[in-house]
Amino acid sequence: MKSILIAFSLIISYTIAIAQQNYDASLIPKELLPYASAVLRDEEQNIVVEDFDNILVHFKTVVTILNKNGDHMAHINLEHDKSTIIKYVKGAIYNQFGKQTGKFSEGDFEDASAWDGFSLFTDIRIKHYFPSVTEYPYTIVYEYELHLKQSLALPQWEPVLNFGIAVEKSSFTLSCKRNFNVRYRETNIPEKVSMMSDSRNSKIYTWSISNLKAVKDEPFSPYDKNYLPNVEIVPEKFSYYGFEGSFANWKELGKWMNDKLIVNRQELPAETVEHIKELTNDISDPKLKAKKIYEFMQAKTHYVSIQVGIGGIQPFLAADVNKQNYGDCKALVNYTQALLKAINIDSYYCVVESGRKYKVSLLKDFASIEQGDHIILCLPFKNDTTWADCTSQTIPFGYLGSFTDDRNVLACTPDGGKLMHTPKYTHKDNLESRKANFIINEAGELSGIMTTTFKGTDYEDRDELINEPVKEQYKMLQKIYPINNLDILNLEVKQDKSFDPVTTENIKLHARDYASLTDGKYYFMLNPVNRKTDVPKQVFNRLNDVYINRGYTKEDEVTFTVPANYHLDKTPLNDIIDKPFAKFTSTMELKGNQLIYKRKLQLIDGTYSKDTYQDFVDFFQEVVDADSYTVVLVKNN
Repeated sequence: MKSILIAFSLIISYTIAIAQQNYDASLIPKELLPYASAVLRDEEQNIVVEDFDNILVHFKTVVTILNKNGDHMAHINLEHDKSTIIKYVKGAIYNQFGKQTGKFSEGDFEDASAWDGFSLFTDIRIKHYFPSVTEYPYTIVYEYELHLKQSLALPQWEPVLNFGIAVEKSSFTLSCKRNFNVRYRETNIPEKVSMMSDSRNSKIYTWSISNLKAVKDEPFSPYDKNYLPNVEIVPEKFSYYGFEGSFANWKELGKWMNDKLIVNRQELPAETVEHIKELTNDISDPKLKAKKIYEFMQAKTHYVSIQVGIGGIQPFLAADVNKQNYGDCKALVNYTQALLKAINIDSYYCVVESGRKYKVSLLKDFASIEQGDHIILCLPFKNDTTWADCTSQTIPFGYLGSFTDDRNVLACTPDGGKLMHTPKYTHKDNLESRKANFIINEAGELSGIMTTTFKGTDYEDRDELINEPVKEQYKMLQKIYPINNLDILNLEVKQDKSFDPVTTENIKLHARDYASLTDGKYYFMLNPVNRKTDVPKQVFNRLNDVYINRGYTKEDEVTFTVPANYHLDKTPLNDIIDKPFAKFTSTMELKGNQLIYKRKLQLIDGTYSKDTYQDFVDFFQEVVDADSYTVVLVKNN
């Protein structure tokens, strides 16, 4: 009762404070306005831990939206389920002069399933509200309180969600009993935590920041959590949907997950076990056995996202997946493990943070359940560790692609968790290689054949096309290849799903008016299929290092057979650029009536000094210029 009274008094105090504040946008300090689309005027996030399954979260914010790019800061989304109860939410809108123009409460929120477009089952719901305001600047003031019935995943403090947000004042407080021990990780916090005890002898942790300028949007910046302020808190002991546990490191977390979430959920029907043994009976190589099992699983099941039961972190029973023929990433990995176990092949259930834009690793020195969002499979064959993503019905066994490559993951084993690193696809591995033989006739028509191979993460480049109807495939290729009046006469796409997978595309094509004839001269683009047309935007006084997430190699060799008795009217293209972050060559040579064009572009992943950014822009400007080279042929006298 005492804690409830304290919480109530805090709410009353906050309500009085709200009434006394002035939200005139002109009061925002001028130094916070550069690059800002919104300014966080005042934010408080307070977490009160009463017990391991009884936590109150009180959140209040005052944010001024300066222009439409900051509107997302006025969009309130509150997730709730059986373990997260919304106690109340309310707020008000103010115009640029600080005059209230509206107010809202929980009844104004839309309550919808947290459907993400592919989840079949989810017990998470979202209350969301977005004010209809079109005159800038405006200020939204709101507060809410949540009741959490679990302590495994506590709210984090992220006062700056992305670029363009300035912070006038923000604070984060955790109040807990003496027996509630936590680990915390501070990133880019100017002032470290303040710790004290209150009259109830509770521990109070407080973080705060003020007068933080907005971070401007800079292309090729590192992962934002590496340079924006944030604090993550993890309890040593926790309660989660009735499951008790504790961990201080990855080994202990992986042990808990293995013992409590996975190990007793891999029983299979006897007939399935027998079928798996028969299926692999004639195969001696364990890796080939595993490949056969993986392909069996792919053919039998399909992926459906499921976010229900024990907070969405425990897999369905393997027997249920076997019967229903579907599952999410957790369920399909668990099912594949069970199939492999039937023929005595060990495997690990691995937690990973997925994503193609950034390769985000689990932190070596800080364990938490919140760092991963996907499950993949690891098979620790001797001297040949093999990985598999079980959610796709099409990708090859042993191939991860750009979704989960090159990052730390947590392998949950009977001996405990251990961090492992997924394979890296280098700029040499990610290869798009093309050879073409084209004829340009006297009428300027282009015709010929072209073969392109895709390897590494580029293997996936034709996945969206491959199962489409033929007419749709042709339309898609007309958008991919920048040839005007392009007609696809024939197309063949094959995927080799061996341990070194390759996609091969063969095209027979025709295009009218490719070359134009003016004053006895032929004009046509030298690079018909792989032109780069965009250059990274100029950024002066750059703050962030240059981050290239993924490297690649693109090679092209095009042979044009042109009308006889013509010669080049200008200097042949011969560009060679060599930088630490990229390399480019582009050459041409006319031999008789054959014009041979060769191009190679390599982008090398890594983090480079911010001082190299102008060099980076200049490099790609040279590539764009080279790719726009126009051939001019003049008839011999």
